Amino acid sequence: MCRISFQAQISVTSSTHTNLCKSKPCLYLLDIQSMSIYFLTLFQGGLLMLKIVHPVCCGMDVHKKFVVATIATTDLKNVTTYVKKRFATFNSDLRGLEAWLLKNDCTEVCMESTGKYWIPIHNVLEGNCHVVVANPKYVAAIKGQKTDDKDSAWIADLFKFGIVPASFIPPKPIRMLRELFRYRFKLVGHRASEKNRLQNALTVSNIALGSVVTDTFGKSSSAIIEYILSCDTFDPEFCKTLLQKSLKNKADEVIQSIIGYELSSDQSTKMKVCRKHFDYITECVDVLDEKIASLAMPYQDYINLAVTLPGVKEQSASFIIAEIGNDMTVFHSSKHLCSWAGLTPQNNESAGKKKSVHVSRAGVYLKPLLVQCANAAIKDSKNPYFKIKYDCIKKRRGHKRAIIAIARMILTCLYHMFLKKEAFNPSDTNYSDIPEVLYEKHKQQYITNAIKLLEREGCKIIPPSATA
Repeated sequence: MCRISFQAQISVTSSTHTNLCKSKPCLYLLDIQSMSIYFLTLFQGGLLMLKIVHPVCCGMDVHKKFVVATIATTDLKNVTTYVKKRFATFNSDLRGLEAWLLKNDCTEVCMESTGKYWIPIHNVLEGNCHVVVANPKYVAAIKGQKTDDKDSAWIADLFKFGIVPASFIPPKPIRMLRELFRYRFKLVGHRASEKNRLQNALTVSNIALGSVVTDTFGKSSSAIIEYILSCDTFDPEFCKTLLQKSLKNKADEVIQSIIGYELSSDQSTKMKVCRKHFDYITECVDVLDEKIASLAMPYQDYINLAVTLPGVKEQSASFIIAEIGNDMTVFHSSKHLCSWAGLTPQNNESAGKKKSVHVSRAGVYLKPLLVQCANAAIKDSKNPYFKIKYDCIKKRRGHKRAIIAIARMILTCLYHMFLKKEAFNPSDTNYSDIPEVLYEKHKQQYITNAIKLLEREGCKIIPPSATA
């Protein structure tokens, strides 16, 4: 076997790599310092040269205060030349970076997703350049051989062959919707933390109100807590007048859970601050909900499709669109989308042994939302489609795996519904309840499939018009 060193870096696409590995063994030798890759293979008695996807491209090493850009230009002889330049991350410098790229006829840009530092650069360049944001694990250089200049050149070398997988960056309207949804997600978590702190303060003060009422922030509970914090002496009879609706039947239990409490000044101050902070966060969430609803108006058609799914309400549909967008063509398949959302098992096999295959940690915002929708779907009495599937899986795999499976089913349904712009209509449901148009569509599909099956078996199909 011989070794050929190319002046221009060469590599393979995934499909070519698979075909080559099936035919002949191949070997990759990496030399980070010279930024070249030696590709060794024997294919039909000769060496195989692979084409470069992006003859002119730019790799960027992004930092907080500056960005290093390297333009890699490859000629017809596969000789690559590099032009490097450093820019600050101020707006004027980023505009200079854009002008420099256009001056060198470079519209293909690749950079790694370093924290939030890549976002200002992406905002400036997305209008005139095709920007690929890559996960750092796909473009990371070998430790001990790293500099800012080498990193940017390494990214450019990988990107010019099109072997860097691009991260999903939705359009700007979807990014605006996503930003508000994720901030709302954080605020709701902070609000839940304040509820827990107030409950802890009640427990420390020997107030067992949480053992009687369902929600310590309900109307009756809030009125009682407000009375306890403001009164000097506790009056049980007045406390009973604060109870509302069905809680009046538990008046004696409520009084017993409160009598004998010991409210110290520090716990009183803590509860007042918790209640005030809780109310403020609630106001902020309401403001965000109003803005999210206005930003989601252009996607109302997709929201109307999503709400036909059991367990998915209009607000949940808006949040899901904020994460995955409405264009499903950016994902190769529904399996690709589910993997991106962290709802599929990982591949972890070595030496023929399969190790832990838990679902990945991806989808930190989308996955909890889909799980909430799944929990609502299995409790939907009007449409028990997902409940039936959940019960079948739970018997064998338990609740946790079953609810993840239902969440994946919901996301798979959303993928096909958005792609085909059709309402929820699973193929294994009762067709007597679906709209007439969809029923006729499925009927024609079944007839077509049946005719094809009979023709493969050697039968001759005579149309009704021919027999008349």
